[in-house]
Amino acid sequence: MIIHRLAATALLCLGAAASAGELADTPYPGTLMLKVDATDTARRIFRVQETIPVRPGALTLYYPKWIPGNHRPTGPIENVTGVIIAGNGQRIAWRRDLVDMYALHLDVPAGVAALEVQFQYLSPITEAIPGRSISATNTIVDVEWNKVLLYPAGHVAHAIRIEPSVALPAGWQFGSALETARANGNTTVFKPVALDTLVDSPLVAGVHFKRVDLAPGAKVPVHLDIVADRAADLVMSDKQIATHRHLVTQASAAFGSRHYDHYDFLLTLSDALNSSGLEHHRSSDNRIAAGYFTDPDVALADDNGDLLAHEYVHSWNGKFRRPADLTTPSFEVPMRADLLWVYEGLTEYFGKVLAARAGLYDAEQFRAVLAYTAANMDKRPGRAWRPLQDTAVAVQILNGVPRAWQSWRRGTDYYPEGVLLWLDVDTTIRERSGGKRSLDDFARAFFGMDDGQWDVKTYTFDDVVAALNAVQANDWAAFLRQRLDSTNEAAPLGGIARAGWRLAYTASPSVVSRANDKILKTGDFTASIGLRIDAGDKPGAIGDVLWNSAAFAAGVAPGMIVVAVNDVAYTAANLAESIESAASGTQPIKLLVRNGDAFSTIAVDYHDGPKYPNLVRVAGTPDRLSAIIAARK
Repeated sequence: MIIHRLAATALLCLGAAASAGELADTPYPGTLMLKVDATDTARRIFRVQETIPVRPGALTLYYPKWIPGNHRPTGPIENVTGVIIAGNGQRIAWRRDLVDMYALHLDVPAGVAALEVQFQYLSPITEAIPGRSISATNTIVDVEWNKVLLYPAGHVAHAIRIEPSVALPAGWQFGSALETARANGNTTVFKPVALDTLVDSPLVAGVHFKRVDLAPGAKVPVHLDIVADRAADLVMSDKQIATHRHLVTQASAAFGSRHYDHYDFLLTLSDALNSSGLEHHRSSDNRIAAGYFTDPDVALADDNGDLLAHEYVHSWNGKFRRPADLTTPSFEVPMRADLLWVYEGLTEYFGKVLAARAGLYDAEQFRAVLAYTAANMDKRPGRAWRPLQDTAVAVQILNGVPRAWQSWRRGTDYYPEGVLLWLDVDTTIRERSGGKRSLDDFARAFFGMDDGQWDVKTYTFDDVVAALNAVQANDWAAFLRQRLDSTNEAAPLGGIARAGWRLAYTASPSVVSRANDKILKTGDFTASIGLRIDAGDKPGAIGDVLWNSAAFAAGVAPGMIVVAVNDVAYTAANLAESIESAASGTQPIKLLVRNGDAFSTIAVDYHDGPKYPNLVRVAGTPDRLSAIIAARK
């Protein structure tokens, strides 16, 4: 077989790039120059210019694919357009790899010492799946550097140095963990950093910007950098400032160390973006609805109240200490996600606990959040076929899937079920030690070494087990494997019981249930008839149906639209009242639904009344839950 020399050489280069063991770990010759023009925010277009030092011969340029924190190949390559590569003023032809769409192959001519690369990144205009989110609005821009660069493949990320710069609209201010080298008008040039550090250091900017010192007088600075749609959204009360400062001190008390030289919470407040977060070592990219400081329900809905805490905990768990299979040397090397129940599950647990210790949640709100989390897992018949472990391993196919049939398909349940798992661990340690030890002791031992250092230290399942045994002797390997591999449909609620509480379904919605329905514009009747309305711009639109519920048995499906309930036009209140009325009678609840262009009446035979998750105290048992969320000194 005859193979063109360029193609053969390029494919060999790509093969080397894809093998973690063969990536070059010596400094890349020369510093890359990256210029990002982010001034065209109205059209959401980022214009990129790069200067890449090269040597003549075959070369593969790579677009970051496996982004830390997303745990799967999410680099939005489809949004990269207008790629032109030149050397010494002459265009150089490039070809995309036939298998790996993220790789561009070219042949650098003799005499060319640097490539001039230009392209545009077109931000999505509607919120998409994780890793492909909106990057700009009229008033806000979020520069995630992995979206706006190409790099020479075949090298470990920390061996490639880049000098980044960004041009912002006039008058806009920004926050980032990057350190400024100089400024020229609306362009800021940052100090050169390694490629992995650059990707780990996003920038947020906006018309309306505020910076809050969360560690006044401390040797290690921590700031909250806020950009918002409106200036009014930046207003924080003294109490809100205090609780966010308490988050920093409570995290320090829990872990006994810091693994950064400075830290920036990057907080975007906008109704144009979905609430989400992404962890970084010395910062975090947090996106919450505009009313986070002005509407208490925004902070309660959709786990918004513990988002900052969750991403902050990742500085210890996920950044400083990281599962070995999720620690890759460059962005072309695949990740393996078998320990996400530690990386994300433990972080989710500590995020909620620290939010309560800091005062971001009061005790009632924390219990309501925990009850809502537990109820979602209690309504997971899919556990009978997909164990918790597989929700982590299968993250590449589960992260970003539709919410329809979620109870049977399951999704990224290593987050919420991880909370229940680690509560089980925490309360077991407390019970077996007679209250002398807790998961805090594990956290200080496992994450607290090398204060002030941030070189990554990896861990394995055996490392986690050994650290737990050092805190409290137990067969932790069997304990964890039973919970990870179980196909028992029943939710793992042992930690709640051992904490002195039980999950109950009552006729009154909790503060979290009410906040979710208000802010997310849902009508969540999952625990009763078994459906959830995700209205959006279609009143009555059914977002999901609980597998084997009364609604499921009657033939209701996601995608249908409830037009009327018992011959009265649909409203969430009307459906709630009909569920309550059906408890005292024998007539089914009649739903007039639209399915495409067809209309039909579906009778839901349900008579158990309203059901909303709440935690109820179990008399005569130790209240370990209150001890867990008590602030540390």
